[in-house]
Amino acid sequence: MKKFLFLIILSISFFYNTFAQQQTYKPVSFPQGYTSQIDVIYTQVNGWNGRMDLYTNPKATTPTPIVINIHGGGWNHGEKESQSGFGSFFKNGYAVANVEYRLVDVAPAPAAIEDVRCALIYLYKHHKELNIDTRKIVIMGGSSGGHLALMAGLLGNDKRFDSHCPFDGNIKVAAIIDKYGVSNLVPLGNWKSAKNWLGVHYNNKDFIKSVSPVFYVSETSPPTFIVHGDADPTVPYSQSEELYKKLKEFHVKTEFLTIPNGKHGKFTTEENELLSEKMWSFLKDLGL
Repeated sequence: MKKFLFLIILSISFFYNTFAQQQTYKPVSFPQGYTSQIDVIYTQVNGWNGRMDLYTNPKATTPTPIVINIHGGGWNHGEKESQSGFGSFFKNGYAVANVEYRLVDVAPAPAAIEDVRCALIYLYKHHKELNIDTRKIVIMGGSSGGHLALMAGLLGNDKRFDSHCPFDGNIKVAAIIDKYGVSNLVPLGNWKSAKNWLGVHYNNKDFIKSVSPVFYVSETSPPTFIVHGDADPTVPYSQSEELYKKLKEFHVKTEFLTIPNGKHGKFTTEENELLSEKMWSFLKDLGL
């Protein structure tokens, strides 16, 4: 009887995992003239392949700007395929790089930072064949993806996390779009998702600071647009308040859009329209 029950449980688990792995998402819709390259391998680490989907315009008469998009999920779940809302970027002539990275079940911190930096460096190394302008790279993410976008952009030419993808050139993104991202892990060290991602380092303050964006802000930091709901139950609103204050202290161009009573993303249609309007006004003021 026990053996029979075990086999039933095993079968249910198998079919559940199979179903989860076969989850499908609506494909990205891109304009005529663009080409897609799906699952481009941008780095390989210990048998893991880092993949990203590229949507570029090879026939554009001048190299195009590009947005690097990083999904969220608490560093422990999420897929690049879940991201598809790039219409406004295509409309404004952007290419898109939609990036996956190592989740905590594959490798803990700082692996995800290393991967996003490698994706950025891949674009630098292949910018000619992709017809992209490395002076016009925007990096964007939400939640833990916002944290990774901030880290990749604020590191700039600091290459401490670039050991898997060495690059001799200068690295600087044109702007960061941070959607309710984590900026300082020091006060969040016991938050379950953060603690799991930090792994054995969760009590090491120096290490935690080394993977916290707020400690990399300087006079040369990229312009940064921030949006956060002030009733966010997942990532405290104070995380964006602290980042905004630090950017202002260093006279970095920044804008902070608060969504009153906004939760962790999932904004209303009107709120998302306002976000898009403010974000594009910010980028266009930068010539992007």
